[in-house]
Amino acid sequence: MDQRLSIVTLGVDDLPRARAFYEALGWRVANEENAGSIVCFTLNGIGFALYPRDRLAEDIGLQGGSGAVTGAVTLAYNVRAREDVATVLDEAEGAGGTIVKAAQDVFWGGHSGYFKDPDGHLWEVAWNPFSPLDDDGNFTW
Repeated sequence: MDQRLSIVTLGVDDLPRARAFYEALGWRVANEENAGSIVCFTLNGIGFALYPRDRLAEDIGLQGGSGAVTGAVTLAYNVRAREDVATVLDEAEGAGGTIVKAAQDVFWGGHSGYFKDPDGHLWEVAWNPFSPLDDDGNFTW
């Protein structure tokens, strides 16, 4: 297996609401062809999709419909400057997200905070002085 991640798919309860949240953050839908059943965005070489939670559970073969647990994960959005953490958290809150942890200095030497999207998916917003983003916005170690 090659070392790569192709697509991240989030199960959502309300597809139009989820789409509106990410579009309010400035994201652009990659293809309108199937936007009524799945919403796709193209990120820096990775696909990001929103799909109805009950249909995702059905596709996986999990019992329990929309309440099925598909795993615990956090998503991370790194920024170029320390002060950008609070700015992005404010944008997420303004778009309908919930701040879980305010921007603050963290034990590993960076600055971060967390928000939940309207479906409860956790996002860390972080400035990491040890791993600056490249010119295209890609994370580097």
